[in-house]
Amino acid sequence: MMTISLSDAGKRYNRDWIFRHVTYQLSPGHSYAITGPNGSGKSTLLQAISGSLLLNEGKCDWSLPQFNLTPENIYRHVSICAPYLELIEEMTAQEFLDFHQGFKPFLPGITTKSIIEILGLEKATHKQIRFYSSGMKQRVKLAQCIFSNSALVLLDEPCTNLDSTGINLYHSLIQQYCTNRLVVVSSNDEVEYGFCTERINMADWK
Repeated sequence: MMTISLSDAGKRYNRDWIFRHVTYQLSPGHSYAITGPNGSGKSTLLQAISGSLLLNEGKCDWSLPQFNLTPENIYRHVSICAPYLELIEEMTAQEFLDFHQGFKPFLPGITTKSIIEILGLEKATHKQIRFYSSGMKQRVKLAQCIFSNSALVLLDEPCTNLDSTGINLYHSLIQQYCTNRLVVVSSNDEVEYGFCTERINMADWK
């Protein structure tokens, strides 16, 4: 159960501030949407929350019930799905998920076989990912994120390339596997973040 506290956080590139003076607390068991038009800094804030991007001012603190986390160790407790993260396309889905599990274990009771069945990719289990459609690839991206046993789930434009069936699958995965976790969705499409209980509007932090 992770809590994240942003205190007067700001990020800039050269002289341009992407966001400034963000003071906000994200609590476990809740879901948050980072909203705003393209170029407003949604993905930048998400990366700062993930610990992969250093702030220029202020700070971001991560804590679990019994101890605080350092930026160097936050990756152990985070999973992310984003358009800029690539799959290993020379692998099959089974090989990729087995490989991923070696770095970040799946949720209790979840196996590679069960994930492939949930995704509806049984017939493509042994096909290299490079031969998948864009929607099939997005399902695998979502799976490696949501089924990882992590306290923090970060989703950047999670329904990219998904058809209506894929979008329904996305909402089903959120409902079944993310209830007691901290979920943050970066998007300007309500289809992707409609379930979120809190909104962080980037226009408020310029």
